[in-house]
Amino acid sequence: MDGLMHSMTPTTPLAEGEMVLHSFHPDRATYWRDHAWLAAAAMAIGMAILWVMGNPHVWTGAVGGLAAVAVRAFYVASDEMQARWDLTDRRLLGPQTRAVLLADIARVRTLGSAVQIVTRSGDKHLLKYQPDRDATRQRIQTAMTGARP
Repeated sequence: MDGLMHSMTPTTPLAEGEMVLHSFHPDRATYWRDHAWLAAAAMAIGMAILWVMGNPHVWTGAVGGLAAVAVRAFYVASDEMQARWDLTDRRLLGPQTRAVLLADIARVRTLGSAVQIVTRSGDKHLLKYQPDRDATRQRIQTAMTGARP
C-alpha cells in the first residue's frame, strides 16, 4: 500500500465499464522553461532585496536566486516528469490515489503552464507542466459534458 501512496501515476482502479479517454503527461521543455522564468524572477528579487538593504554586493542576490531555483529544479525533475493524470469517461485520476468525479468539478482554469481543477468541495488539483494547457483544459471540460474528447 505504501508504494501506491507514493506513485506519480494513478493507482485508483477503474470502475467496471470505465475507460481511459486520455492521459496527460508533463512536458520536459515546459518544465525547464517555467524554471528558467522562476530563476529570472528569483534573481531579480534577490538583487532588489540586497539593494534595498544597502548591501554593496547586489550581484550575490542573482547567484543565490539562480542557485536556489536550479537546485530545486534538478532535485524534483525526475518526480515531476513521471506524474500522469488519466481522464476517464467518469473521473479524473491523478498521481497516487487522487480521483475526482467529473460531476464534482466546479472549475477548470489555467495557471501558467498548469491546469487547476477545483472541486465543488473546494479541493484543488494541478496538472503541471502541460505542453498545451488550453487543450488540456478543453479536453477536461468536454469530458465533463459527457462528450468524448
